[in-house]
Amino acid sequence: MYSIIHLLDLFGTAVFAVSGALAAGRKRMDIFGVVVLGAVTALGGGTLRDVILGARPVFWISDPTYLAVAALAAAGTFAVARGWRLPETVLPYADAAGLAIFTVVGFQKGFQETGMYGIGIIMGMTTGVAGGMIRDVLSGEIPLILRKEIYASASLCGAALLALLTYLGLPDFFMILVALLATLGIRLAALHWKLSLPLFRLKGDKP
Repeated sequence: MYSIIHLLDLFGTAVFAVSGALAAGRKRMDIFGVVVLGAVTALGGGTLRDVILGARPVFWISDPTYLAVAALAAAGTFAVARGWRLPETVLPYADAAGLAIFTVVGFQKGFQETGMYGIGIIMGMTTGVAGGMIRDVLSGEIPLILRKEIYASASLCGAALLALLTYLGLPDFFMILVALLATLGIRLAALHWKLSLPLFRLKGDKP
């Protein structure tokens, strides 16, 4: 189980670093800005999770491999994007993949630390969305979690599903795969069909 989560965590770190680097590229940042934004995006959610849980030191200090993966993925994206024109869909798809992976990783770490399903769900959401929030704020965008898009709710559904499957005692690989696909599927469906949650509008307000 640990090896699966560790590999997922490293892969998610690389994917989110790519999304951060692409966001930096859209703002025409230099190589330093690209690496910084990529690393902050990749490590921000997990750092906040560890701080909340009181885990010391935070994961990328105890295992610098995460920092190296984030920096290399961001720098690699910088190099590739300068030579090839990447499709506009790369950023939202990379973000969706990172959201799904970090939701699963965050739930597992939160549940292992506390043994509480509710805390695991919250930590799954925190790990999944916080890095993207920091990325959007630093790049001057309204964070996805504050828009009408289905984003945090996709993470919530995936984490809650993983909590249910964990409670039922199903095999680890099956639980992880189902939760990953559920979170990713919800987010990609929202992107494809432009789905959103109902908006709060006071009666009498102009549409």
